[in-house]
Amino acid sequence: MAVSLHDVRQALTELGRLRFGEMRVEDAMHEIVRTTHTIFDVDGAGLMLADAEHHLRNFAVSDERLGHLEELQIRHQEGPCLAAFDDKELIAAEDLTEDPRWPSFSEAAVARGMRAVLASPLPYNQDAVGVVAVLSEKRRPWSAEEELAVLAFTDLAALLIASMTQGQQQSELAAQLQGALKSRAVIEQAKGVLIGQRGLSAHAAYEQLRAQARAERRKIAEVSAELVRNATRGL
Repeated sequence: MAVSLHDVRQALTELGRLRFGEMRVEDAMHEIVRTTHTIFDVDGAGLMLADAEHHLRNFAVSDERLGHLEELQIRHQEGPCLAAFDDKELIAAEDLTEDPRWPSFSEAAVARGMRAVLASPLPYNQDAVGVVAVLSEKRRPWSAEEELAVLAFTDLAALLIASMTQGQQQSELAAQLQGALKSRAVIEQAKGVLIGQRGLSAHAAYEQLRAQARAERRKIAEVSAELVRNATRGL
């Protein structure tokens, strides 16, 4: 079923009450996911948030297959949600069986009943702290209306997160997001150092940091911070 702009406007109007109501932010984001699933008539919808290790973790999902989406992208370090998160742009995959961008992820995802994915980065202070994603078990050419719709739902979730982190709520989620933002900032700095020193691409720089952290059994944020400190001393 195609998503109409009327349906999206109606859903956003109904969800708008979440910004001003008494519902906890965590519960409100679960409600956004449930509404996203319904309005898109898809096989799953989810909201993923970054942890301090730069991994996207499921926060709210409407279908267990979103668990596979998290697991497979962490295992293979590739996939549409990671691409949306890293590149800070909407990523559409209408048929993973024919998409060459993430070969290892796509093969495993199709085997678990995932065929099409639409992923939108969750913005916060010109960065990304997570992703809103919808998935289909069948091939699905995503329409312009559907792309606009997922962007609208993502922006609503971002507003809720911003209101929470800038307010007085001291929840576990707020702490997670603050940690993720802090670690992402230092990881981005370290990537910049490697790009400048060794001419690597952004992806290759991150892979080098990740490989070093794994080899040394340290957190990637710790490895990144050390690299940045050493580079600063050398100036």
